[in-house]
Amino acid sequence: MIGPLHCDLFHQERLLLNLVDLKIKLIRSKPEFCLHGKKGYKVTLEKITLLVRKVHVSPGVVLGHMKALEKETAKYPINRVLCKVYSIPQGNMSYVQDNIFIGQMPKRIVVGCVDNDSFHGTFEKSFDFKHYDINFIGVYVDGQPIPHNPLNLNFAQNNYIKGYHSLFSGTEKGQDQGLFISREEYISGNTLFAFNLSPDLCTGDHLNLIKHSNLRIEIKFSIKHSVKRYAYLFFLNSITL
Repeated sequence: MIGPLHCDLFHQERLLLNLVDLKIKLIRSKPEFCLHGKKGYKVTLEKITLLVRKVHVSPGVVLGHMKALEKETAKYPINRVLCKVYSIPQGNMSYVQDNIFIGQMPKRIVVGCVDNDSFHGTFEKSFDFKHYDINFIGVYVDGQPIPHNPLNLNFAQNNYIKGYHSLFSGTEKGQDQGLFISREEYISGNTLFAFNLSPDLCTGDHLNLIKHSNLRIEIKFSIKHSVKRYAYLFFLNSITL
């Protein structure tokens, strides 16, 4: 198995300067989170290799970097991600959470729900984002619905296209690459809702002014459930060297 490290720093396109001290610490998850099958199995790591790409820069570019660093620091724009988890008590058919994050407003938020057992890890499927008969979901910034009016859904009648479309509009995946989640797969463990909170509704690499506001999420269910709600927040920040 091979793949990239899903870390904020490694998802930006700029190369690190020479002689920068970079330390990486990897922490394994429980077998219940990384295995899908019967109980009793575990993961054994026999060999781990870190592949790092290095480049040789022309002397003129190196000299230009040295002169520029005499006047200012090197800046690396990154998409900082943060995952918040909230419990929805059993029997509640509506849920409102104010002040999802105190401080800088995120540029994007992705919301999904899982069973309580899945949250603590299970060999069945830990990240099984069911729809839980959600019939209303909205995100509010300072009391105003953003980026559009709340979504009204009815999964019993297969009326969920607005939720499915939010994955494309909220992540801009439909513009240059596919999402690889079909409509049938969306309601079978991939029910996520994405909301673009940027001022210009664009999730590009350009910088927007940092804003501090009250972020609220409201969810309503047509059937009583006891679930954990994930809120995956994206912030546009920068690292200075």
